[in-house]
Amino acid sequence: MKRLTTATLLLIGVLLLGGSCSKRGQAPTATFTNEQDSVAYILGMNIARNLRQVDSTLNIEALTAGIRDYFAKSERFTATEAQRIYLHYINVSKPEAVLAYEDRFLEEVVRDNRSYARSKTGLTYAVEEVGEVNLSPKAAYDTVSFRYLGRTLDGREFDSSFERGDTTRMALGDLLEGLQESLKLIGKGGRIMAYLPAALGYGAEGNKELGVAPNSTLYYEIELLNVEPAARNPRTNRRATKVEF
Repeated sequence: MKRLTTATLLLIGVLLLGGSCSKRGQAPTATFTNEQDSVAYILGMNIARNLRQVDSTLNIEALTAGIRDYFAKSERFTATEAQRIYLHYINVSKPEAVLAYEDRFLEEVVRDNRSYARSKTGLTYAVEEVGEVNLSPKAAYDTVSFRYLGRTLDGREFDSSFERGDTTRMALGDLLEGLQESLKLIGKGGRIMAYLPAALGYGAEGNKELGVAPNSTLYYEIELLNVEPAARNPRTNRRATKVEF
């Protein structure tokens, strides 16, 4: 690569500005010729700290080789080749690895806890209370009233109607696929705990507003308070009028 792209320069700038040197630890054992050498080392520390937060599996030798080769003007990839490889990793290889980990994790949940089951879609759940099975949501236009708590796998709570002290009332079809499937498994008064695979949650896009990263497996605790079946035409068994909120 003959020059850094604007995006690359901006990324490095963000990494340098975002990092801050910790005051812990002892002074470096290496001897530096001058203050500029110390500053270069500090910049390296900040870059490494931020890169580790982005991807802790990076090959350090390959990373430093890239820096050395760039300064020596002996890059191993052209800008076009580098972009192609990077985009394939971000859009294909990394998501595949994340989904493979997700599959192993959910299998282990079922294996280690017999109260959990796994459906054909990958939803992994444990019904705490079945509720009134004759009052279970079935159609997309059925209205459900429920309370819930949502967490990421690291335990971070990203949304909770319990904490807000309110009740969510929506048409079943407007919910995440994993929540729809979960609610169909219980009736009014029922409670369920469910792990939603990324495909049944916010998928490859994630949810920036809630702080949910792309391809995230989610955990929910749900209590179904009420079900209002949509009005139907008895002859066609189709919805007659749209539910108004």
